[in-house]
Amino acid sequence: MARILIKNGRIFDGERFLCADILTDGKTVAKIEPSISDPADLICDATGKIVSAGLIDIHTHLRGISCDKYGMDAALATIPFGVTCAVDAEGSKGDAAMLDSLAPRSAVLVSVPIRNNIPDFSDVEARAARYGKYTLGLKIFYDTTGTEVLDIHPLRKVCDYAAAHGWRVMVHCNHSPVPMAEILETLRAGDILTHAYHGGEYHAAEDGFMALKEARARGVIIDAGMAGHVHTDFDVLAKAIAAGATPNTISSDITCLSAYRRGGRYGLTQCMSIFRHLGMAEDDVFRAVTSHAAQAIGYGDVCGRLLPGREADLALLELDGSGASGFSLTDRTGHTVESTVGYRCTMTVTGGNILYKI
Repeated sequence: MARILIKNGRIFDGERFLCADILTDGKTVAKIEPSISDPADLICDATGKIVSAGLIDIHTHLRGISCDKYGMDAALATIPFGVTCAVDAEGSKGDAAMLDSLAPRSAVLVSVPIRNNIPDFSDVEARAARYGKYTLGLKIFYDTTGTEVLDIHPLRKVCDYAAAHGWRVMVHCNHSPVPMAEILETLRAGDILTHAYHGGEYHAAEDGFMALKEARARGVIIDAGMAGHVHTDFDVLAKAIAAGATPNTISSDITCLSAYRRGGRYGLTQCMSIFRHLGMAEDDVFRAVTSHAAQAIGYGDVCGRLLPGREADLALLELDGSGASGFSLTDRTGHTVESTVGYRCTMTVTGGNILYKI
């Protein structure tokens, strides 16, 4: 592994921006200081660019782990977007060996089917055991278009089951049969509500985002789970940002049906670009895909920060105004979000290795 020196960049260390150089040595970050002059095998000039801790996407669907309908090649879904850690939010296939083989650091939330309004735990422990240390918890689809869910009782049972195993729960809440407030009241600190800014019935704006804010204040993780225009209403999202009801984490819910398609070049950088465009502060956007995302999945000690001695996972990003990294998406209710400006990843480094560079 080469010694990499990145100079003149605006570093985001997972918590704050600072102007400094960064030097990697082998797998780790050696220095973050002004004007580093140490010898290096590769010197990159990052003038005008952001050198961020590697991005973390806590809601993805990866090929060989999620079902074939949605599973996306892990490297293509992550590395070109600066993502060095990804969570598969289904876990219907594969095992720990499969996750070991992936380029990004990976983890899994195991889905729990609901049949006749009853969660089916019959193979949950067997699947969790296949993933071993990579199992973070459970995923439940509170969606009447694809699951036999009628009320809040299945979620209560899933939360009790997860608590007994020391797991977190992620809830897909689009097309829910119950109000968002009822879901949020059921979730525990550390559990995750994804697709928090969907439209349609029981969306977050119906109570002025109060339930969302109160849940976040007591430790429930609010996740964007954007899925492009599929699980996001851009009017709801814009109002949430204006009201201060921003998410803990921004995730893509990327699949083989969305990557490189929605809005031009769909991935986590485009999700970040949309939040920035709609008014979320840039440091909050970056925390939502680095340190806050790492804390949400219990990985705060291993990723999400750029610090001397920590593993050298980083992304070099630029805010591109040429139009090539812009976006134009129209949601199902007709709200359009578009801009010629967007974040573009120009280099991704994992464990000191350059996996992507343009």
